[in-house]
Amino acid sequence: MKETFKKTIMMLLILVLGVTMTVGCSKKEEKKDEEVIAQKEDDTQKNEDNEEDSGMVVGMTVQDLSNQIWSSSCEALKGLVEADGGKMTYLDCANNASKQIEQIENFIANDVDAIVVHPVDVNAVEQVLSEAREAGIKVYSWDENLENADIVWLIDNYELGKIIGQEAARWINDVHNGECEVAVLDYPQIPVLLERGNGIVDAIKEYAPKAKIVAKTSAINPTEGMAKMETIFQANPEVQVVCCIGGGGAVGANEAIKAAGKLTDKIGVFAADATEQEMEAIKNNEANRMSVLITGNGEAIANEIYGWLEKLVAGEDVEKEVYRNTIIVTAENVDDYCK
Repeated sequence: MKETFKKTIMMLLILVLGVTMTVGCSKKEEKKDEEVIAQKEDDTQKNEDNEEDSGMVVGMTVQDLSNQIWSSSCEALKGLVEADGGKMTYLDCANNASKQIEQIENFIANDVDAIVVHPVDVNAVEQVLSEAREAGIKVYSWDENLENADIVWLIDNYELGKIIGQEAARWINDVHNGECEVAVLDYPQIPVLLERGNGIVDAIKEYAPKAKIVAKTSAINPTEGMAKMETIFQANPEVQVVCCIGGGGAVGANEAIKAAGKLTDKIGVFAADATEQEMEAIKNNEANRMSVLITGNGEAIANEIYGWLEKLVAGEDVEKEVYRNTIIVTAENVDDYCK
């Protein structure tokens, strides 16, 4: 009897021990599985973080995004940056220097790698851009020869204005025997565009001296261009040639001409930028007769800017002053640039 009892107790102890060992192993396996899952989640997060940080971070501020060539360039550049794993924010400062300074300050606070600035006022942005460079941020200046920039992407704006004026003068001489009334849509609020406007006026005086400039007013976007042209026609209904510092004003002038019923083979609008709207109007034999393509379309501009940004952020040595190419677009070659 005692022997049987001892055997029973022994069997129960073995059973309890086996259950305890099973539970212990199970807990160890669960803990091990939890550790593996946690490690995988941590590795995944690290990979995601690395992917997010794999490209450059760019902040860009431009004068006026209602200008089609500027807005399309910004959007194309954003696409290039993001395609390489980076991030980009582009902003319209509405031609307000104080607003542009605030935008640059925000880029600095967000620790971007590079800032692309299309300055409204050179003197106003120099100090804040100096602060950006002190923080290790690369600065790319679009159209202005800034002191506090790593690259300045330039146009000789006076000479560009002379190209616009020369083409207008050729039209005046060929179509109007050298004599007609001319309107100029300039934008003296921005120094480089003041130079461009001066180039236009000087070229017309030099190459079509009998032409008469009867109106000068500022317009930088289509809305302003149309409104200003409507006002010009009220005082000077015989205007036959309009010279504009940029495509925004030129597009608006063309619309005003059509709305006024003044579209004939003798009226012409001459400008720079060669926006898509301008080139479509050239193809359709509307008032836009010529525009100067600077570097290329928005995609071409973005490709060039991005190429320089890559070198800057990588720490490569680059020339500070880079001059842009110009191409005269007329009815003869518009199909090469307007697809």
